[in-house]
Amino acid sequence: MKALTPRTFAFPLGTSLALTLLLTPLAAQAQTDTSPEGQTIGQQRLASRPAPPGLQHWSFTVAGQYTNRQGETAGALPSLDIGYSVTPNLLIHLYQPYAFDRLSGGKTNFGPGDTEIGVRYRFIEPDDNGWRPGVVFYPLVDFPTGDRERGLGTGRTHFFLPLWLGKQLGAWTVYGGGGYWYNRGNGYKDWFFADAGVQYRVTDNLRFGPDVFHATSSKTGLKETTGVNVGGVYDFNANHHVLFSAGRGIQNTEETNRFSAYLGYQLTF
Repeated sequence: MKALTPRTFAFPLGTSLALTLLLTPLAAQAQTDTSPEGQTIGQQRLASRPAPPGLQHWSFTVAGQYTNRQGETAGALPSLDIGYSVTPNLLIHLYQPYAFDRLSGGKTNFGPGDTEIGVRYRFIEPDDNGWRPGVVFYPLVDFPTGDRERGLGTGRTHFFLPLWLGKQLGAWTVYGGGGYWYNRGNGYKDWFFADAGVQYRVTDNLRFGPDVFHATSSKTGLKETTGVNVGGVYDFNANHHVLFSAGRGIQNTEETNRFSAYLGYQLTF
């Protein structure tokens, strides 16, 4: 059995949480209005990245991730994601998981997973008064810092080239997109990933919704998968947030994704 790696299972989990963040400005332009009403509008517009006025903002997310399939359990505990907003349309991020992998009947392997860097660039602004969505290019590069022999990495540098689109419609955010993973490591192959979903602002502090994703086979012997997640973000205040998601496959479920879960704490400033 080919072992999962953190990136193999983790990406679908992240989409239901992250895509509502991709298409909104990271600079808190709306929060320059210091009235309570102005601050509320600003927080809604920024989704789960509210921040003080200014153009440069940080986010730190510590999370746990888990996926189970027939014969294997894998995940990251913890993972660290650091984001820095250079401008309202440009963000850079670093992701480092402390991965684990266990095949049935074997021991659980722990260690650093593959290290990822990414650049998020929004090159089309959403039309607040019309139907035009925002469009984001978000390339990712994963470096082979995880041990492939222990199921903690792919053993070779690989990268993802996606486009994401999204639109906020009142209390609803609609998003979708996908792209191409280039991965020529031993036993691995290039693959496609796509995702679409909605999130609803239940209260000023809570956003929640489902998404559906599809991934083609990323390695020899691993089948393609389609799955569903439900997830969201709860904002305790402008700086402290909880991110959560859970789901499972609906295609080749036993071989790819019986159950997946994500839980993270995010600090923004």
